[in-house]
Amino acid sequence: MKKTLLPIVIVLAVVAVIGVWVTNVNNRMVTYDEQVSKAWAQVENVYKRRMDLVPQLIATVQGEADYERSTLQGIVNARSHVGQTQVDPSNLSEESVKAYQEAQDQLSSALSRAINITVERYPTLAATQGFRDLQVQLEGTENRIAVERANFNEAVNAYNSVVRRFPTSLIASILGFERKGYFTAPAGAENPVDVKFEF
Repeated sequence: MKKTLLPIVIVLAVVAVIGVWVTNVNNRMVTYDEQVSKAWAQVENVYKRRMDLVPQLIATVQGEADYERSTLQGIVNARSHVGQTQVDPSNLSEESVKAYQEAQDQLSSALSRAINITVERYPTLAATQGFRDLQVQLEGTENRIAVERANFNEAVNAYNSVVRRFPTSLIASILGFERKGYFTAPAGAENPVDVKFEF
């Protein structure tokens, strides 16, 4: 009787060890996945802050100067495109993060052009306290965005590393854990900034 129980006990022990290991791997991947989701929420939070500042920028500039329609329209269009580009936090694939990033980069570019043109063409506006405060707020927001994007990329790196390592990659593929996308530098970021002073 003891000889027939021994193989069953060994099989049950092996199954239990494998079960504990799979559970641990799953829990670790879930933890990393949640860290990515948390980091993504922070990225969205700082982008939302910027979206809320854009109407204030437009209102401030419109109230102080006869603002160029094309520049204003560029900001409005970029902001609208950002509002339409949504990413499902449960599907942070490389393609969806890239599309979101491209929309945000368009808004960043439009804001940068708007502020530079405004300061260049309306120097008295640049001297008003409201415009200076708004510039500081936008600059602070851009810095927050950079920090949160870096935090997001760190969380994605930790998650992707776990999901891609063997043997956890086997469990990850079975349980449906897939690679997440990173934020990357926008096209042309490797080129130096062209600074011009016009007097």
